[in-house]
Amino acid sequence: MTDDRFSALFLFPDHFSGHASDYARHRPDYPEPLFDFLAAASPARRLAWDCATGSGQAALPLAARFDRVVATDASEKQVAEGSRDPRIDYRVAPAEGSGLANRGVDLVTVAQALHWFDRPRFWKEAERVLVPRGVIAVWAYDLLNVSGAIDAIVRRLAREILGPWWPVERRIVDEGYGRLEFPFEELPAPAFRMQKSWTLADLLGYLRTWSATHRYLAARGEDPIWLVERELSAAWGDSQTPRTVTWPIDLRVGRMRR
Repeated sequence: MTDDRFSALFLFPDHFSGHASDYARHRPDYPEPLFDFLAAASPARRLAWDCATGSGQAALPLAARFDRVVATDASEKQVAEGSRDPRIDYRVAPAEGSGLANRGVDLVTVAQALHWFDRPRFWKEAERVLVPRGVIAVWAYDLLNVSGAIDAIVRRLAREILGPWWPVERRIVDEGYGRLEFPFEELPAPAFRMQKSWTLADLLGYLRTWSATHRYLAARGEDPIWLVERELSAAWGDSQTPRTVTWPIDLRVGRMRR
C-alpha cells in the first residue's frame, strides 16, 4: 500500500515521511536504563509493542530485552528506515488500529509520538492488546541543553522563528505530558535524560528534522536554520569539537487495572 492510499484511509498527521532518512540519522537515542526499568516493570518479556516506532529508536533496545517486538508506524517510509533486528517485526499500521491480538502484549511504548494520536482511540487500543497487569509507557522530550548561549539561540529558533510553523499537536510536548489524561494505574518512575556527544554538524542536522523546520521550508522556500547557523557556529566554537547535548525525558508509566 502506498503512503498516499494509507494516508487517505487513516488520515494520520504525517510530518516526517518526507525526511525519514534524516530522522533516522539525526534523532537521538534513548537511554538504556529507561528500557531496563520498563522491562523490569513488565509482567513478562514475551512481546512489546513499540507504537509509532519511527525508525526504531525505541524498538531496537526493546529487542535486547524482549523475546519479540512489534514495531508499527503509520508511515511506510519511516518503517523502511527502521533499525533491523531478527526480534523486531516492523509493520505499517496506525496507533489506533495495530492489528495485534487481544491481550497479548506485555509492554506498550510510545516515544515522542503520543501528541499526534487520537488519544481516546489509542487508549482503547492499548487496553485491548495489553495482558492483564500489562504496562504502558509514553514519553516525550522538548528542547535540548548544551550551554547558556547555544540554548538561547535554539530556543529563539523554536519559539520565535518557527513558532507559527509547529503543528498544533506539538503544543502538548511544550506543556508536558504530565497534564494529559492517563487512564491507567500510574507507576512511579525515575528521572531519565538522553545524552549525546555531538559536533555542530550533528546539531544542525537534528534541527533540520523538526516538523516546524520542514513546514517553514515548504511555505517560504528557505531553510530557517540558515537564520541562526552563524550565531550557533560562533557560540559553539570549533565546529569539530564535540559537546555534550542533553534532553530531559517527560515520562508517564502505567499498568492495566485489570
